[in-house]
Amino acid sequence: MKPRGWWPHPLLSVLLALAWLALQQSLAVPQVLTALVLGWAIPQLVYGFIGDRLRVRSWSSALRLLFVVAWDIVVSNIAVARIVLSPWSKPQPAWVPITLDVTHPTAITLLATIITTTPGTVSCIVDGERRLILVHALDCTDPAALARDIKQRYEAPLGEIFG
Repeated sequence: MKPRGWWPHPLLSVLLALAWLALQQSLAVPQVLTALVLGWAIPQLVYGFIGDRLRVRSWSSALRLLFVVAWDIVVSNIAVARIVLSPWSKPQPAWVPITLDVTHPTAITLLATIITTTPGTVSCIVDGERRLILVHALDCTDPAALARDIKQRYEAPLGEIFG
């Protein structure tokens, strides 16, 4: 698969160049040139793996989702710490099937990633044929409520972002 144009992923190119400069802690000409070369070359080399540039339909939804996920990670860390550290806790693990409404492959991948990144839950199976994701929750007294929460907080915004 051949990349389209000189800069198939401009944002990725900029991030790679900035990351190189930050790691080098220098704005010397050789480092800037190296950053430019890496920012151009790496997206060219990995184009077959990452494909065309993603089209984000709603940047405001993406920003909102970022804050929701960050908040949920903090809150979930505290909840999991309480469960793990308390000798009296009796967590109720559960397998929760969630039917997918989103169809965009990147949206599904990000949903599985968000679920796994949030402490206390792990996405275990993504079944594209049945449009289902199976989630393991460390402590879940109401699987239906967890499924609704994941769909509302994560899947719906991903649907807005990727269409």
